[in-house]
Amino acid sequence: MQSVAAELSTLLAEVVPRLARITAFIAGGVFAANVAVAFGLVRYVAGLAGWLTRPANLPDEVGTAILTTAASTTAGYATLAEFRESGLLDDRATLVAVTMNTFFGFVQHVFTYYIPVLIPILGVTTGAVYVGARAGIALLITVTGVVAGGFLLSEANVDRAALAGVEATGPEDDDRTGRERVRDAAGRSWRTLQRIVPRLAVVYTLVIWLVATYDVTALTSVAEPITSVLGLPGAAVPVIAVFTLDTTAGAATLAGTEAGIFTTRTAVASLLIGSILSFAVSTFRRSIPFQYGIWGPSFGTKVIVVNTALKLVFISATVALLLAPVW
Repeated sequence: MQSVAAELSTLLAEVVPRLARITAFIAGGVFAANVAVAFGLVRYVAGLAGWLTRPANLPDEVGTAILTTAASTTAGYATLAEFRESGLLDDRATLVAVTMNTFFGFVQHVFTYYIPVLIPILGVTTGAVYVGARAGIALLITVTGVVAGGFLLSEANVDRAALAGVEATGPEDDDRTGRERVRDAAGRSWRTLQRIVPRLAVVYTLVIWLVATYDVTALTSVAEPITSVLGLPGAAVPVIAVFTLDTTAGAATLAGTEAGIFTTRTAVASLLIGSILSFAVSTFRRSIPFQYGIWGPSFGTKVIVVNTALKLVFISATVALLLAPVW
């Protein structure tokens, strides 16, 4: 009995801080977006985003959520979820929008992780090439979303009538006081939290229990045959294995290898292969809890499949380009 209580206590100690952090991001991001709508600011931001959304046959307002991802991935996704819940976007249009926000989700990590942490560990040359490769991959995925929207979406996928409430909140059409607008924005944000957070709590608890109970790290055993086929040095195996589990530790492992073992191209290729294998681990640890919490299991699975498939395709293509013998 005491053992069960101890395990439960350990599980909650890991779940509660994560849930509190993600809830804070959702609350802050969604509240800020709702305040922007209440004061008519969405019109100005949406206008800037038009260059991105119009070729994809999406409303300019969707661009607001996509650009928001550059500041907060959680807020951007939560806003897109609201558009889907309201009926503005159907599932196909939402998947296109989610694909399009990939680059903007990457941008926030450039300033919070890649520049201050990863580049100093890897060195300027290797670090810059790796970050540039990841930026290019993210940008290509976003462009793929824009092109897909141009070919696959039409007015049938977007119910622009659902924007009526947004358009009616401009300053000239709204006689609410500033305090009333903020209060209404808080009410809308609270309803969003009530829908998303309980789902997050359940899924995070189940996934963290699964990771703690079963050895998902065994998946890194596939690293050795991959490096052999690609002609990477033997030192790439521990780099890839560690990078699969923790990117910072993986970068430090590579940086600690003897000079001359890796070229810039083989070093970056090794890190990219590690990022491919890390999808298996990160899907359990982060993607499933996050996406299921935002969208629910059914649509969340579609988002994970699309995101993972596109990343696999473009990262694999980048590795092939780096290791091409013509260089």
